[in-house]
Amino acid sequence: MKRVLSICWKDLIITLNDRSALVFMLLAPFLLTLGLGLVTGSFSTSSSGSLEDIPVMVVNHDDGQMGQILIDVLFSEDLATLLEPQLTDDEDAARQAVKSQDAYAAVIIPAGFSENMLLGDVESIALVPLVEVYSNPGAPISASIVQSIVSEVVNQMYTRRVSLSVTIGGLMATGRLDASQKEAFTTEMAGRLGGQQESTSLVTVNVNQGEPEEQVNYLAYLAPGMAVLFLMYTVTQGSRSLLMERSMGTLQRMLTTPTRSVEVLGGKLLSIFVTGLLQMVVLVAGSGLLFGLDWGSPIGVILLLVAVVAAATGWGILLASVARSASQVSSIGTAMMLLFGILGGTFIPASMFSEPVRLLGKLTPNAWAMDGFTLLATGGTLTDLVPSLLALLGLTVVLFGLAVGLSRKRWASGFLK
Repeated sequence: MKRVLSICWKDLIITLNDRSALVFMLLAPFLLTLGLGLVTGSFSTSSSGSLEDIPVMVVNHDDGQMGQILIDVLFSEDLATLLEPQLTDDEDAARQAVKSQDAYAAVIIPAGFSENMLLGDVESIALVPLVEVYSNPGAPISASIVQSIVSEVVNQMYTRRVSLSVTIGGLMATGRLDASQKEAFTTEMAGRLGGQQESTSLVTVNVNQGEPEEQVNYLAYLAPGMAVLFLMYTVTQGSRSLLMERSMGTLQRMLTTPTRSVEVLGGKLLSIFVTGLLQMVVLVAGSGLLFGLDWGSPIGVILLLVAVVAAATGWGILLASVARSASQVSSIGTAMMLLFGILGGTFIPASMFSEPVRLLGKLTPNAWAMDGFTLLATGGTLTDLVPSLLALLGLTVVLFGLAVGLSRKRWASGFLK
């Protein structure tokens, strides 16, 4: 056992002295989490991660029906839990509120909006943005929701305006309406169109009245995802060092000493596992302190980290068993890291994938890690975590079994005896 620990300690010292590796293992995940958090607006939304009471400034320069209809929709009861609109006449103040992040978006209705929508040329309406949504880049998700609501209302207005244009064109083509009557008829029908839209809800929001679910901050999902993504890099680099020492003759020289091959392999495996575990602990603890995240039960987090690192180490040693060279490990390991990140839901929640893809993702430590961390962050107990822990344990046993079987065939000449 002492020899195993000595080999493990020697590899750990080499890794800790490699500054470029440390940057990629520790700094890169933090920077990616920080960057994606800024892009998704996770630092601008509430700590619970729920989208509600989005502050919106509304400026109305229009004095017609259509502008009022849009305002009525934004202030309607259907959107009361989603938006927190505030009406103002000062456009500059509204834009400043967005810049200072006091509001996530400003809806600016221009003068003549109703006239253009009701009486303007159909082709011209389609080419000109009628309503401006001035958004905050720090909260793109909230701003996109406001943009979608405004677009839906304006699109429905435009659709009815097109229907009116087609109707008038058909009446004129059949001779039921002549050119002298067109303007008066258009004005009358446009007025009815405005009244019809005023009495019709253009946007409806259905709210689930069931038991409210505890929301998870997107960063609490993103941070462990990035940590596990770069964990796969660490374990593949560990297996790469195994092949490098074999090709350089270091392993063969070790085997000329009283050290047995199983002790050499045990020390190498332990160094990969300990390195990965230290990396995960630093990333998870650092993310929690830096971003103010809470993953629930500390014991559950520790058990999950150990299980995830063990499964990832299994993939790393399996890669070392099938690869022919250290350079091949690097190329395959990078591809595996990215593929596992995609299948495991690091970038996109696995719930958005088809059933076959979700099943395939269960072969990766990433998927079970994401499930476990999400479960803990949303109030899950140790009992709830058991399926993920058992799945990771089973994955570890299978991967190590395959690795040992393949290694015996390839390195029977002196590595595994």
